[in-house]
Amino acid sequence: MFKKKNDVFFNTFEAMADTILEGVLYFQQNVSKITDATKFARDMKEYESKCDRHVHTILTELNKTFITPIERDDIMRLTGSLDDVLDGIEACASRFEMYNITEPDEYITLFAENILRCAQQIKKAIYLLSEKKLLAMREPSIQINELENQADDLLRVSVKSLFANVKDPIELIKRKEVYERLEQTTDYCEDVANTLETIIMRNS
Repeated sequence: MFKKKNDVFFNTFEAMADTILEGVLYFQQNVSKITDATKFARDMKEYESKCDRHVHTILTELNKTFITPIERDDIMRLTGSLDDVLDGIEACASRFEMYNITEPDEYITLFAENILRCAQQIKKAIYLLSEKKLLAMREPSIQINELENQADDLLRVSVKSLFANVKDPIELIKRKEVYERLEQTTDYCEDVANTLETIIMRNS
């Protein structure tokens, strides 16, 4: 079922996973100490654009490749779900600029750490896919599901704290949207894990 190691699809998936990890790491390292929200958003947009170029590579290859290393539907789903992760984190970064949020926030920091751990597991799983180690992909996939559950809990705690402690309704609306978008990004990570599970089932 699988083709040789240097397959363009697997190579591009690895490049996407690398870009996701680079972008999420930049977000995590800078979100608690934003001095220039415009630069922060612009830098995150660069990572998102880089990932879009990888998507274009895969779609171009799909159009000219008759026999693919895994099912075409799975390539499309994996491409889309990987792209969603960086789209999600970039959308969060853009909110910091739009809403001029520069004050650090413990919950945003915790979400960023959670998404970073998800990105590390995504990279591990994608590299295992390239090496055709399908059953080994289960472990990072399970880790991502667990991290998404933790993010659900964090959203509940953060929103509850927000309503208990923030009196300014505008500030409350801004923070709540950022929390929700961060949690949604972990949902996108879970979509990657679910797609990988489908690939494991179809190819083992």
